Amino acid sequence: MSGHFLATHFGTYRVARTPAGPRLSGWEADPRPTPFGLDYLDLASHGCRVAQPMIRRGWLEGDTRSMRGADTFVAVDWQRASELVANEIHRIAQAHGNRSIFAGSYGWASAGRFHHAQGQIKRMLNLAGGFTASRHSYSYGTAGAFLPHVLGAGYAGTNACAPSWDQIAEHTDCLVAFGLRLTNAQCDPGGVGRHTVEQWLGRALDRGMRLIVVSPDGSDAPAHPNAEHLAIRPNTDTALMLACAHELIRSGAVDHEQLERLTTGFDRLAAYVTGRADGVAKTPAWAAGVTGADPSRIERFIDALRAPTSLLNLGWSLQRATAGEQPYWMAIALAAMRGQIGKPGGGFAFGLGSVNSVGQPVRGLGAPGLDQGRNPVSDFIPVAAIADLLANPGGTLEYNGRTLDLPDIRMVYWAGGNPFHHHQDLNRLRQAWQMPETVVVHEPVWTATTQHADIVLPSTLPFERNDITVSSQDRTIVFSRAVHEPYAEARDDHRICAMIAGQLGFEEAFTAGRDTEQWLASLYEGYRERFPELPDYAAFRETGIYTLDADTDAPASRALLADFAGAPEAHPLATPSGRIELFSGTIAGFDYADCPPHPSWVPPVEWLGGRRAEDFPLHLLSPQPANRLHSQLDAVGASQRDKVASREAAVLASADAAARGIGEGDTVRLFNARGACLVGATISETLMPGVVLLPTGAWYTPEDPASPSPLELAGNPNVLTQDRRASRLSQGTAANSCLVEAVRHERHATP
Repeated sequence: MSGHFLATHFGTYRVARTPAGPRLSGWEADPRPTPFGLDYLDLASHGCRVAQPMIRRGWLEGDTRSMRGADTFVAVDWQRASELVANEIHRIAQAHGNRSIFAGSYGWASAGRFHHAQGQIKRMLNLAGGFTASRHSYSYGTAGAFLPHVLGAGYAGTNACAPSWDQIAEHTDCLVAFGLRLTNAQCDPGGVGRHTVEQWLGRALDRGMRLIVVSPDGSDAPAHPNAEHLAIRPNTDTALMLACAHELIRSGAVDHEQLERLTTGFDRLAAYVTGRADGVAKTPAWAAGVTGADPSRIERFIDALRAPTSLLNLGWSLQRATAGEQPYWMAIALAAMRGQIGKPGGGFAFGLGSVNSVGQPVRGLGAPGLDQGRNPVSDFIPVAAIADLLANPGGTLEYNGRTLDLPDIRMVYWAGGNPFHHHQDLNRLRQAWQMPETVVVHEPVWTATTQHADIVLPSTLPFERNDITVSSQDRTIVFSRAVHEPYAEARDDHRICAMIAGQLGFEEAFTAGRDTEQWLASLYEGYRERFPELPDYAAFRETGIYTLDADTDAPASRALLADFAGAPEAHPLATPSGRIELFSGTIAGFDYADCPPHPSWVPPVEWLGGRRAEDFPLHLLSPQPANRLHSQLDAVGASQRDKVASREAAVLASADAAARGIGEGDTVRLFNARGACLVGATISETLMPGVVLLPTGAWYTPEDPASPSPLELAGNPNVLTQDRRASRLSQGTAANSCLVEAVRHERHATP
């Protein structure tokens, strides 16, 4: 087995058989294997595993709309469980129509291309008549909906908006990173062959590139002589960039030739920046009042952008906030004003470091997966609107210039994700989650979502099944071999869906007459059609791994928007003007007060400069954790070792902790009007006062599950975050616009 490879979201691992059982080690070709992925096998027979199909007792007794999350479960066999699910799909579709079935199923259950939980259940439900779906993602939902208005539809994807790292390493003189947590680059949907982001960044810095990290936390800046840090209040990045634009206009440093050739609407933006439109000049002094940064630091920051080749990189976290469209839009405008669009290593980038794949100079292998078929139901919601959907049956939702009808959802079918991790204001979600008649969940472990289900179907973990793993923007494809047998009665999602399809009368259509091995061979041939140099399936299965262009450092080097910048008439963007829209007539026509038609400073409802800060004076940011992916692996390994006072660790600035009598290792109660949670305190000398960091992913653990607003014991930040979206345009999450207060907690209950 030692010659075989395995992959998860975290990376690619060798497997060795030992007397104590299988063990993982990082692939030797990976310069920075993800350490926390090595803990994955600890879940194999952990007490959190779901051992057999389970039915909520109240649901069996006819209590279909209450007590989810505060009830007991009854074990049944697979035959009974599959009958119950199939009967509910048929009953609800017949009585209320298939639009009353919601299968958002958002999450990162598997890196595999075949055992992709969402794909499996959507294929099955499409054959059953369809379902109400969701669009976009919590990670990138604001940008995904908004950027097509400015750059065209081709730039909506998470990997579309960045120059390649080799261009940055060779050409960029100054990289300004608004948010940079390099630990985020350890993960990627579909898996990672080689983690190279830190290598590329180090190469650029060693060449002499200047790096400015704009973040409330100084520890986000790497330890390098060419790296520096600028602290500003969360959610004020747009104001800082507006001040840069003001100074470029005032000093005559604007590249009007590029603006004329490549953009439209600069005159409207300039009127706003200079104050001609609203009477407020967006000067560095104005920005200092908004951002909390010293005016001299802002002037130094502005001067850095005068470098011959400058690149503005914005992390995905910036668009997960109130008016999250605006910093992205303003970065595009600022890059154009400096004449950087299309330059090698210059311009703007969204997401360098947010995952491993953004900016990789590779020929991406693409990701052919299971054919889901066609969904006969046209209804959908933006992914972050699930609580609105469930709580407001028959209502409407404004989205991207449309008014969406919200179906009356009678059934939620979820597989491969954990909405009680991803979603905001969990107390509101818990109430909305009681509305459907039936909730079906496929899950390997007892997450909060599992505990809030009616029918729980135990599914396998990635290391319990064979699969093919590859990221669409990676060049390493892996045959991921099962390490051990499935736990107890767990079954893979394909087998589960095939059983239900059989009960509904279309098992043959669902499986296409293939077993798993035949499906894997068929999917692999899809890659070989694109890349004939790949070995045949039998050889690939035996060797376990293949890397495309393995001996080439940068086989797909690219400058962002180079073709367009070189010949905009020959390569127009898919926007109304064919150019970058710094003023959007389309967005103006929507008439959304929360999304103006050009880059603007839109004060959040919750931020440190607003009135609500008088009651809740700490801004809570909930970044991705460094020791797990989302909520995965919270029960084992590094995530458990890093707990403080048996809870998720929250980082407080030393001044804020001292003012509240909080010491290192204390249990702390974070709270606001939406909820409260307990955390373990860690004290930082690098974090900006007024800011608290609490990573996402602690398993939601209410003290009293029957309470409408219970104290949360494990440190889940989403009992605090607001379920108010970035804007009506995108309906993206605004999780990072959140104010709280902190107090030392004397009653130490163990979660």
